[in-house]
Amino acid sequence: MSQSDGGDVFTSTSSKSWFSRLGGAFTGLLVGIVLIPLAGWLLFWNEGRAVQTARSLTEGAGLVQSVSADRPDPANQGLLIHVAGPARSARLPTDQELDVSPPAGSLRLVRQVEMYQWIEESRSETRTRLGGGTETVTTSSYHREWREGRVDSGRFRQPDGHRNPQPRYGDRSFAAEGVTLGGFRLAPGQLDGLPADEAVTLPDGQATRFIGRDPDEPTVGDLRITWRVARPDGLSVIGAQQGDGFAPFATRAGDRLLMVRGGNLPASEMFQQAQDDNALNTWLVRLVGVILMFAGWALVFNPLKVLSDVIPPLGAVVGFGTGALAMVLTALVAPVVIAVAWLVYRPLVGIAILVVGAAIAFGIARLRRGRRPAAQPA
Repeated sequence: MSQSDGGDVFTSTSSKSWFSRLGGAFTGLLVGIVLIPLAGWLLFWNEGRAVQTARSLTEGAGLVQSVSADRPDPANQGLLIHVAGPARSARLPTDQELDVSPPAGSLRLVRQVEMYQWIEESRSETRTRLGGGTETVTTSSYHREWREGRVDSGRFRQPDGHRNPQPRYGDRSFAAEGVTLGGFRLAPGQLDGLPADEAVTLPDGQATRFIGRDPDEPTVGDLRITWRVARPDGLSVIGAQQGDGFAPFATRAGDRLLMVRGGNLPASEMFQQAQDDNALNTWLVRLVGVILMFAGWALVFNPLKVLSDVIPPLGAVVGFGTGALAMVLTALVAPVVIAVAWLVYRPLVGIAILVVGAAIAFGIARLRRGRRPAAQPA
């Protein structure tokens, strides 16, 4: 053990026999067999979700009616409407626990708490020994820094002397009460999506409140708290009119539409933003599905590497090969799953892509045959 930058450094060595690694590899193989179809299901489900959301947004864009915010019209009961204008509240969002009130016009107040606490950073190096066993040297270093939330020190390799207490206060969000948009009312929960991007200045002129003995020399457990507010110029809402309020609108495609955005936005722009968000979420889930599928294939082939690790250089070669094979299979299977999902959820698009792909493949094959040299006569 040695001291470093006000923290501690610990080094530990652990060994694992070849038989133990082999047992773990076959257990991982079973996990991989489950993980591969699970990743495939995620990719398939994601395409269906994306199509349903896109269709719901397109349907909503064709049905929405922009109405005046002055007074709800009973004739629009249950219909999809768009309302935009300045918002007012009967009561500002207030952090009564810490006696912090935001400036006028705030619709949402967010408290962010950082605690000065122990942080663990670990680095491991594993060497494969002759016979298939491994030796792992793990170096764990501990230092203190400001971090949002509480790091669970019970999971540290060396928790003694590095205990993080429970913070007295945590992150919280507060919504204004009695929010009105002209003659319409909004429930507090409908404001949760408003981004709080404006810092709150406290009465003492500071932007941060320190809870502890000395802000220049903090100790573990001290808190640093900041507040941010959402104070938009106006509100834009798309939803089903329900009395003098809003409720989710059920589309025939299957989604329920309720959008609350800051600012005076036209309905077309709100729907376009929602379509862009849907496209981004679709690609993010695709990426997660591909990573899970690759992990599944890697676990399936891992026993081959462990078996070859009896001779370490051979194990390294086999490990590279199984990793490449897992990558190739992922590159083959994941697009096929997505293509099948498109055939189910987007048959016209899926068929068109297959036709174009077949035409390209046919053209390349003809081109290659055309470039072959003619056979020389005997």
